[in-house]
Amino acid sequence: MKNIAFQIQGMTCDHCARTVESTLRKVPGVSSASVSFSAGGGSAEVGDDLSLPALEQAVRQVGYRLIPADSVSSRTEDFSSPKAESGRSVVIIGAGSGAFAAALRVIELGGRVTLIERGTLGGTCVNVGCVPSKILIRQADQAWKPRTQPFDGIEHPNPGLHPLLLKRQRERRVLELQEEKYARILREMPQVTFLAGNASFVDARTVRVLLNGGEERTVSADRILIATGGRPSVPEIPGLSGTPYWTSTDALFSETVPARLIVLGSGFVAAEIGQSLRRLGARVTVVGRRGSLLNRMDPDLGKGLEGYLQEEGIRFVFRGEPRKVDYQKGLFRVDVDGETLEAEALLVATGRTPNTGDLALEKAGVSTNPKGEIVVNERLETNVPGIYAVGDCTNLPKFVYVAAAAGTRAATNMMGDGTVSLDLSVLPEVIFTDPQVAVVGLTGEDARKRGIAVEIRTVSLDQVPRALANFDTRGWVRMVAETTTGRLLGVQILAPEGGEVIQTAALAISAGKTVREIGDQLFPYLTMVESLKLCAQSFHKDVRQLSCCAG
Repeated sequence: MKNIAFQIQGMTCDHCARTVESTLRKVPGVSSASVSFSAGGGSAEVGDDLSLPALEQAVRQVGYRLIPADSVSSRTEDFSSPKAESGRSVVIIGAGSGAFAAALRVIELGGRVTLIERGTLGGTCVNVGCVPSKILIRQADQAWKPRTQPFDGIEHPNPGLHPLLLKRQRERRVLELQEEKYARILREMPQVTFLAGNASFVDARTVRVLLNGGEERTVSADRILIATGGRPSVPEIPGLSGTPYWTSTDALFSETVPARLIVLGSGFVAAEIGQSLRRLGARVTVVGRRGSLLNRMDPDLGKGLEGYLQEEGIRFVFRGEPRKVDYQKGLFRVDVDGETLEAEALLVATGRTPNTGDLALEKAGVSTNPKGEIVVNERLETNVPGIYAVGDCTNLPKFVYVAAAAGTRAATNMMGDGTVSLDLSVLPEVIFTDPQVAVVGLTGEDARKRGIAVEIRTVSLDQVPRALANFDTRGWVRMVAETTTGRLLGVQILAPEGGEVIQTAALAISAGKTVREIGDQLFPYLTMVESLKLCAQSFHKDVRQLSCCAG
């Protein structure tokens, strides 16, 4: 018998690991196999006659890729020795969007990189966040809209649903993007040495790596970037631990749609996944601690979205954190202030926590805040000179485009090519419910706290020609403008496809445009973005008295 250690590419959750493990155990000649999602691989006891291609083929047939551990670490170098001809050496811990953006910029500037990742390439966004969630949302939309479309003369069919096929399609696209946007790029960057394993600090210039195959390496570098991301946080509710509750990852890759679903949380994950599974057939109850959805935003956005989701059959319970969770015989029971809710599935969507606990940050002297987030300055540098951090492990806003932008800028600073900062003064956000929530800049309350006098206008979608033509006038557009100058300071949108509109507002704010200038711009007729023009015009006109495409 012999032991083969390997890395598995393409896993997105613990279920993937179980699938690969079960597949390997069925291969003739395999006596045992163990696969871990968090480790990104595993090992198998096999007969001396069994060839590696047999294992690779079996794993490929279920949609993953097996790579021998030896081949993963064979390119390892010791960066502690001087390499003046290779430029500055950088260690990057993590392999998500922020990490890859940084690695690419370091290479552009003539440096060399050791990239360390304990799990799957690509980080949260492509694997268990943005990409699979948006596919799920669109799948649910396609199932829902035929049954609810508003046009006379079109029958309302009832599409058949096959949740397992939907799940497999999400997985395939995730694997395709992971390969094209991460694995392929990594293979084509000879300046990058990739180590698959867990990293922890030895000191402010040295990192110890426990490779997935069992070996240990020590790597030193001129600069170190931490980009380890985050994971779903789970509240300490009596009875919850040990039950088969879902995190967002489990929900995104479930093979079934539960008859009933309880969602703990009131943020964007609760809203997006809750609506999607409702549209796929689940009866959904959302349980929140505070008074409404999306409580960190303009209250009208959360209340407005909540009303539309209620119309689709979602129930909301805002009575504080559940007192107890019980699970027996396939049924969850959740006690919420005098009522017991029951469901076949329970989704915990109560935020995320940074992946910083295993890094031994104290050995490098790196500071974190009470949430465990690494605190960075405007240069993306921690309190320790030479150690930088980006992404969800930091106190920066938790958006993939912020992580990527921060990675590029951190790399520029690490390479000594000037000093650049990350400007977050105009930060667009989108929540991909239907209708969508999209915001940028200041709300009226934000402006007042800063002592800025503002005027606010809101235009409902029944004044927007595109919405009228779509027979879908849910929502509104709101603009916040400085009273003295008319300069646009912020926009809040609750509207179908609002995410496609918000960047225009962001550009207008960045350019210092006034609402009168925006109202005088040419906007293509019968587009949703024309809603910005109409809202801008409402500061000076009654838009209800305008003809369809009045200039």
